[in-house]
Amino acid sequence: MAGLLLTACSPSGQVKKKVAAPLKDKVLQLAEANLTEKPVTVTAAYCDRSAGTIHDFYSEGDYWWPNPDDPDGPYIRRDGETNPDNFVAHRHAMVRFSQIVGNLTSAYLLTGDKKYVDAVIPHVRAWFMDPETMMNPNLLYAQAIKGVTIGRGVGVIDTVRLIEVSQSLIRLHEAGVLPQDVYEGSRKWFADYLEWLTTHKNGVDEMKAKNNHGTCWALQAASFAQYAGRTDIVDLCKDRYKNIFLPTQMATDGSFPQELARTKPYGYSLFNLDAMAGLCQILSTPEDDLWDYTTPDGKNMRKGLEFILPYIQDKSTWPYAHDVMYWDEWPIAHPTLIFAWARYGDDSYYQTWLPLDHFPTNEEVVRNLPLRNPVIWLY
Repeated sequence: MAGLLLTACSPSGQVKKKVAAPLKDKVLQLAEANLTEKPVTVTAAYCDRSAGTIHDFYSEGDYWWPNPDDPDGPYIRRDGETNPDNFVAHRHAMVRFSQIVGNLTSAYLLTGDKKYVDAVIPHVRAWFMDPETMMNPNLLYAQAIKGVTIGRGVGVIDTVRLIEVSQSLIRLHEAGVLPQDVYEGSRKWFADYLEWLTTHKNGVDEMKAKNNHGTCWALQAASFAQYAGRTDIVDLCKDRYKNIFLPTQMATDGSFPQELARTKPYGYSLFNLDAMAGLCQILSTPEDDLWDYTTPDGKNMRKGLEFILPYIQDKSTWPYAHDVMYWDEWPIAHPTLIFAWARYGDDSYYQTWLPLDHFPTNEEVVRNLPLRNPVIWLY
């Protein structure tokens, strides 16, 4: 397997200081609590509706409900309305894994105390290496729908939670504190998953999605490829950002028409811009800076920020439909704001980010916030 691929630009001391200032105390508090947490993987819960084994991740389509006219028949879709009776144990376990690893890695970067690294290792071994508890490196059974399908390409979005796991492992490896066997074992898992993600029909279907699902496929693939050393996939993701996402998803005013057409246009617009910002953060180099890349008709990240920023600063001015659910929970401290501030130096982005909620706990918000630990990206 090729060596670790490093592409991100290094943050300045001033960026590190201003990123850490509002976060450090809470990050350390969370990390201290995480020190004694035991691993919980997909093998801790099993759903009888799953067509997979105890090692296979399983989830169910969020917006699919029993048909009142045929209660025992196939589910029907109610866009934007989450069915509270769906199986979510594996999602919760993966979110927990991501949060624990992100918190502990952030605490190590802030303090240099290796106890935080030591606490990360059992979780990584359990998810990616231990034959008794590891997750199989595929998403064959994600976002299943009763009576319709055992798993779908759109389910690939469920592993956005692993992006900050791979980023944490990159940072710990860079620091020279990740044990070699854990480095090799976890990289093999990500390489295997990346192979599935780029060759299986479900993965390829998601890659071709025309909205935030396609963006999030690339966000994942870019992150995992960076860790696995797959320069070919890194190049593929750059190409999709430049030649597909900006040209076909963004309008000339910086909005995302396909997200605005949904029943949760505000939340999905923020989500897709966060995913694009994550791509820019992961893939940009001094020689090829996606933050500055502009299409011939003027579309770029700055345009996307200019569109959404007034509605983050004052949501009451939002001129489109309100989200059918979770309208009140947004906005939060979106990674777009802090990443863009670090890249462009525009203090209005930082000042907008600073007072927002940096540690949301609402389940739906957490589900739609794949990048939640600025320290592992900018410190």
